[in-house]
Amino acid sequence: MFARGASGLAAGEIAGRLGVPSSTLSFHLAAMEREGLLTATRQGRSIVYAVRVMGMRDLLGFLTETCCAGQPGLCGDIAGLLPAVSEAPSMTPSFNVLFLCTANSARSIMAEAILNTVGAGRFHAWSAGSAPADRPQPKVIERLASLGHDVASLRSKSWEEFMGKEAPPMDFVIALCDMLEGQQCPDFGDRAVTGAWPLPDPMKFTGSAVEQAALLNELYAALDRRIRIFVNLPFAALDRIAARKRLDEIGAWVRA
Repeated sequence: MFARGASGLAAGEIAGRLGVPSSTLSFHLAAMEREGLLTATRQGRSIVYAVRVMGMRDLLGFLTETCCAGQPGLCGDIAGLLPAVSEAPSMTPSFNVLFLCTANSARSIMAEAILNTVGAGRFHAWSAGSAPADRPQPKVIERLASLGHDVASLRSKSWEEFMGKEAPPMDFVIALCDMLEGQQCPDFGDRAVTGAWPLPDPMKFTGSAVEQAALLNELYAALDRRIRIFVNLPFAALDRIAARKRLDEIGAWVRA
């Protein structure tokens, strides 16, 4: 599965290669997914599992530093796996990213569409809000569609959808407004690296229709720049603290 990277393997193919009954395999794959070691994506009738590199690196690091006391041979074996996880040339990491904003009607919707286009195959983007609107802003959807983005699945939704056991585990959670209008972000688990990219609210844009369209274009361009920098970060070489710092640097760099 490591060698297949983000493309992963279908559950049936994994069962065949390992010679493990499907029921037994499903139990273990589900457990690994819950712990953030795998990501599962439905493709037609199959569920495809791919390694989540950051989660696997955290696990191996924990085993090496914490669980191997007095067993140097075991530590050596585990440590030898780390380069395979982080440096294997054939592996492309796959990450889940959640963009947050208050209404989930403009900024976060744009970010979701952009990342799913720019990072297709490596990143899976979602968006949500603390007080979601009934629907995304029509002018935002119109602009995204005109730029070639798939807008069919875009909708405004609560961040509560991403806090249950059935929700996909997030690797990154990025807030796009100032402290979500003063609210506290929910806890998305220890795996998620959080960051803040404050951007102006299109609902507060004033002026003529032409001026508002120009401001919306500027907002799109700012998000596009940040996301393109984000997808090109050297994730395999970053620990959690470094990844958090780089996220915040991206936001500061664009504002400067």
